[in-house]
Amino acid sequence: MADEELFDWDEANIAHIAEHDVTTSEAEEVVSNSPLDIGKQARNGEERLMQIGETLSGRVLIVITTLRGKRTRVVTAFPANRAYRAFYSAQKGSIDHGKADPS
Repeated sequence: MADEELFDWDEANIAHIAEHDVTTSEAEEVVSNSPLDIGKQARNGEERLMQIGETLSGRVLIVITTLRGKRTRVVTAFPANRAYRAFYSAQKGSIDHGKADPS
């Protein structure tokens, strides 16, 4: 399935993440690259998932998504602050395919 079929992009969400200096490709890379789930929230009648992960170039981003039908809609995405980057770095060593190592 092509990326345009997996993700729901329009002028509004593309422009919004661009304000945070994030591209659609970067947001898709984070969502597709086993990110850590760091929060869920119900907003405007839909569930939103907050994730932290890396782009292929190693940039650590926070990406908030919701499902629209079968497609993932990026609500917002922005660079992780220092505290989130430190958290991600600490967790990254204990991750095995997206799950924290319980040992």
